[in-house]
Amino acid sequence: METVQLSGSSRANVGKKGTKAVRDAGNVPCILYGSGEQLAFQVRKADIMKLIFNPNVYQIELDIDGVKKKAILQDKQMHPVTDKPLHVDFLELADDKEVKMRIPLRISGRSKGVMNGGKLMTNFRSIKVAGLPKDLPAVIELDVTPLKIGQAIRTSQISIPGVRVVADPNAVVVAVKMARGAVVVDDEEEEEASAE
Repeated sequence: METVQLSGSSRANVGKKGTKAVRDAGNVPCILYGSGEQLAFQVRKADIMKLIFNPNVYQIELDIDGVKKKAILQDKQMHPVTDKPLHVDFLELADDKEVKMRIPLRISGRSKGVMNGGKLMTNFRSIKVAGLPKDLPAVIELDVTPLKIGQAIRTSQISIPGVRVVADPNAVVVAVKMARGAVVVDDEEEEEASAE
């Protein structure tokens, strides 16, 4: 997982007035938790926007008044109209402590079913996994090349060393569905075509 740096400064006033003052100054109020004591701080809006509006998952090296901590972006509150960040939660990482987070999915390959006219259906953009920070991948890549019409990849089929998938094992992640004009080709016909 890629690491990015983010600088911030601690904030003493955590009430409504203090939070409003932080936002009025062009910053975003944040909180870091996970190691016992919570730490309230603020970061520049421009810096945090790059992390929020990004499909990738990062390990964040926070620098709060010179104190460095490793964290991940855990949750965010956005304004319902302007879509600006109102508050961001960070979870502090420990090398020996398991963490749960959503990892984005990347589909690769060209499905046999799609080439025969089927339609590729992707049900998830990310999958929730649990593991030690060092084992967490930046992305989960799924190769759909062997999928034929009517076949699917379920969460139970996803295997990542040192990481376990925290989802319903029967949930369909990606599938090839029958579409109009699709041709179902069985294995024997494929072998005959390749032999010619």
